[in-house]
Amino acid sequence: MKTLYTDLDIQFVMDNISIHALNIVFEHFTRTIPSHSHGNGCYEIHYIPFGYGKLVADGQYYDISPNTLYVTGPHVEHAQTPIQTDPMQEYCIYLKIRSSSQNQEKSPVIKAFTSSPFWIGTDTQGIHTLMKQLFDELEHCYTGHQNQVRLLLSQLLIYTVRNYERHPISQTSFACNNMAESKSIIIEEYFLYEYQSLSLDTLADRLKLSTRQTQRLLIQYYGKSFQQKKTEARMSVAAILLSDHTRSITSIAEDLGYSSTEHFSSAFRNFYRVSPREYRKQLPS
Repeated sequence: MKTLYTDLDIQFVMDNISIHALNIVFEHFTRTIPSHSHGNGCYEIHYIPFGYGKLVADGQYYDISPNTLYVTGPHVEHAQTPIQTDPMQEYCIYLKIRSSSQNQEKSPVIKAFTSSPFWIGTDTQGIHTLMKQLFDELEHCYTGHQNQVRLLLSQLLIYTVRNYERHPISQTSFACNNMAESKSIIIEEYFLYEYQSLSLDTLADRLKLSTRQTQRLLIQYYGKSFQQKKTEARMSVAAILLSDHTRSITSIAEDLGYSSTEHFSSAFRNFYRVSPREYRKQLPS
């Protein structure tokens, strides 16, 4: 039994490093694979889901059993022999990593993956499930399968490196948001969650700006003043609360932070051109 996807060139990129998947194979071994090696920049990821065999790599002998993962890189001489009573099954992905410019720093994943020309161990990352997903996408060509295959191949590299390193803590992290994006989030969450007690002074304090600078920022981001944003936030909530016919208009006014029902009703009429009571009558009961 053999499933071959050969003569491929599935290109995916990891941190600006170009990687090409050239062969993707699943095989139920009944024969010995003679000693061979790969050229510069070429790697094979081998995963054994079932069965047993023997591996010779650079003159060393290794037993292969279910859930074995091994990687053979450039110029590593290796050969495989199945145990005939229970021959191994193998997924094999052939990758070529294009050399980067001398000034280009490799990503942590690529650096770790290429740090050793040979590695063998027991998978701890669930690579069997990933391999089945990969072959399912290649077989059925679902909508977006090209994107999904690239994602799965990227994930395979990450899983392989995590097997190498046994869950180390990465020395890199997501970039922090810039000040403009941070201010935008502060503003939007303030109007979204604190509509009952909105205050220009409070918002300015959170933004570490003066009230005048805060007003300018609101105009720049939203084209609206603080008072317009405040009214908009409260009126949006008011319309939702009025749809609950068990709520009194007085209690809604109190929840929205208005000092009186009259003040709330006046603000509502100015915004929606109808009173809260008239608005409620138009809603389904």
